[in-house]
Amino acid sequence: MIPGVVDNRVTIDIVDGIADVRMNRADKRNALDNAMFTSLAAVGEYLKTNLEIRAVVLSGDGASFCAGLDFGSFQVMAQGPKSDGNMNAGAMTEGRITHLAQQVCWVWQEIPVPVIAAVHGHALGGGMQIALGADIRYIHPDTQLSVREVHWGLIPDMTGTLMLSRLVRPDIAKELVFTAKIISGKEGYEIGLATHLSDNPHTDAMVLAREIAGRSPDAVRGAKKLLNLQANDGAAQQFANEREVIGRLIGHANQAEAVMSHFEKRPPNFQSASLF
Repeated sequence: MIPGVVDNRVTIDIVDGIADVRMNRADKRNALDNAMFTSLAAVGEYLKTNLEIRAVVLSGDGASFCAGLDFGSFQVMAQGPKSDGNMNAGAMTEGRITHLAQQVCWVWQEIPVPVIAAVHGHALGGGMQIALGADIRYIHPDTQLSVREVHWGLIPDMTGTLMLSRLVRPDIAKELVFTAKIISGKEGYEIGLATHLSDNPHTDAMVLAREIAGRSPDAVRGAKKLLNLQANDGAAQQFANEREVIGRLIGHANQAEAVMSHFEKRPPNFQSASLF
């Protein structure tokens, strides 16, 4: 049992240097609650220090990869901001550039070996941002993908603004964020969100993981370190900016209206912008 994993929310099976990590809340399409946040971060921390690991495959059990934040969390947010600006965020830890909600996406970049996401069903909001945190993505063509936060009156605040901008053109990133539209895995591949389309994402991810595991572990780790030094330049400031913006949005009248109109199944009635 890995310390910090709650209620078996995340499982891990290590064979021949490959860590098969699965979100394990299939009845809720692996939606993110506090236990899932804590467990994902704990598994990530464990993998960061395991020198026997040569590759990681990250997936979701059941019908979906991860459907995003648990609906109950949005309703709590609409009642007003919490002390740290995000009910699931957690406090900042000395020496870390993320809080908990960001760390469950960023930790896959901190793990020194390649992380391959196997994505199917749904990857929405926070689930999409977790997938973006992986190094490589196998995505089923019928997967529903969305940077969904604006639908809830929020912004992608789990490292998504950085990770999305690394993969797609700025105009495409803006359209995805501004509209919160849901696209297919096939369209995601066409615009650069998926590394590979696959009818069997987990199977194909494991094949690639085994290929990587057959290479020099020192060379692979060194290569990821060097590639990330350039790709993730400016991450600390960008994540701080995410925390500042989301902290102003949560509980504001327009954010509450976005949530309430969704659950009341009516068009939203927003006030004029007043925060930015």
